[in-house]
Amino acid sequence: MPDPVRTFADYRDVPDALWRWPDFSPAEIACRGTGRLKLHPEALDKLQALRDRLGKPMIVNSAYRSPAHNKAVGGATRSKHMDGTAFDISMANHDPEVFEAAARDVGFLGFGTYPRSNFMHIDLGPARSWGAPFPPRAVPFARETPPAREVLAQSRTLKGSGAAGVATVGAAGVEVAQDALAEAQGAVLPLVPYLDSLRWLFIALALGGIAVAVWARLDDWRKGQR
Repeated sequence: MPDPVRTFADYRDVPDALWRWPDFSPAEIACRGTGRLKLHPEALDKLQALRDRLGKPMIVNSAYRSPAHNKAVGGATRSKHMDGTAFDISMANHDPEVFEAAARDVGFLGFGTYPRSNFMHIDLGPARSWGAPFPPRAVPFARETPPAREVLAQSRTLKGSGAAGVATVGAAGVEVAQDALAEAQGAVLPLVPYLDSLRWLFIALALGGIAVAVWARLDDWRKGQR
């Protein structure tokens, strides 16, 4: 037998022993306008199951609405929010496609998409959907470029442990320096007045590095370590 639906005049009146949804609080589910709360266990069970499946927080924009508050915000006259079976969830930290698929898997049937406001409405049904589709989203994380030291560790020349290996490490210093400066641009600012003087030092070091690299390659070639 399903747990009964209960209504509380204020979300603070919900007994702690009755609240079994660890990733949500009564304040999140209560009416934003009045503080009233219609506790619908089946809907909250599905909401918690969705949270568990996604494995990351869900921002609840709107859950239960009292009839007066639903009217004040322009909600549908028979909105499922008034039954405590609907939730508007922000897509700020979710991919809408992944979110909708997971919500269907746990048993939600009604879906409304609001890309301009960046949230999705989900409810217990009946099965239906409305709203414009969300635009495609870019991959959230680009593939990281391996650090220069990892690339060098796999270098055939470096593994050969010949003189060319040493030269390769020296030449890679330029790349390492560039990465370091890109990550800490603030460190460069104090050097600005000295850049003109340092320019010739950098040029000399670069020419020296090139000369060492050429010599090292010739040395490896002579030793048959090509």
